[in-house]
Amino acid sequence: MTKKNPLVSIIMNCFNGEKYLPEALQSVLDQRYINWEIIFWDNQSTDSSAKIFKSYNEKRFIYFYAMEHTSLYKARNLAIEKSNGDFISFLDVDDMWEKDKLEIQMPYFDSLEVGVVFSNVWLVKRDFRKKKIYTNKKLPSGNIFNELIDNYNVGILTTVIRKKFFLQIKKKFDERFSIIGDFDLFLRLSKLCRFVGIQKPLAFYRLHGKNLSTLNQEKEIKEYEIWLDENKLILDYSQIKKIQKKVNYSKFLHFKIEGKYKECINILLNSKIGLFNIKNLFLFFTPIILLKKLMWFYNDFK
Repeated sequence: MTKKNPLVSIIMNCFNGEKYLPEALQSVLDQRYINWEIIFWDNQSTDSSAKIFKSYNEKRFIYFYAMEHTSLYKARNLAIEKSNGDFISFLDVDDMWEKDKLEIQMPYFDSLEVGVVFSNVWLVKRDFRKKKIYTNKKLPSGNIFNELIDNYNVGILTTVIRKKFFLQIKKKFDERFSIIGDFDLFLRLSKLCRFVGIQKPLAFYRLHGKNLSTLNQEKEIKEYEIWLDENKLILDYSQIKKIQKKVNYSKFLHFKIEGKYKECINILLNSKIGLFNIKNLFLFFTPIILLKKLMWFYNDFK
């Protein structure tokens, strides 16, 4: 292919993903933009994932078996090392793309300052019978570090990254993290290059009912606290307060769903009166069963 249609390496990390894998692969095969490869990183799956992937007679499908089972972010770093394209993107085995995703995104890279193109996304139930658009707010473009601090809305499955900028980062995906590694990476990239946000949803993020789990929420809270402590020097006072408010909101929601009302009250009492408290008061008096139904789409999607 010519430089007009550069190679896009699609990073697909897999650990026992047989259930939805064919749908994810088909959504790549359906792409109108055809110069791509899939780097399939099998993180020592024990199901039929490898058999399913290898069953396709497709030279653009490239299979790797991990020497050891690793964390997701280490697996992503290892898979990227095997990629051949000047651009990289990500699709997990249970998610899907719209057929025009790459076709719409790649022309934006005609501007050499653009390093990341991302889009809105559909949040869907497992069976696709219910879906919700992730955000109705206008997605930012340009040098958007401050905007991402205010309202982080980059879903990794929607992104295409110019690999040149990714390689300039000394530390790639931070392998210490389990939840917020994408948040950390894209904030660092936003210091290096311009982003383009596309309002149209170009991907489908499948929710599994585990998004409000105790384990995920506790990890997310702890990781944000670590990130904030290590990055205070690059943030101003208002940005620190915004991240802290996000952490406190996650804590409040977690405590509410776990029925830890004393902890919820402590957060309310130690917060200034304002929209944050009003929102939390609403959550506090909402029955847990209703709250879970209202929040089925709640997730800082990865």
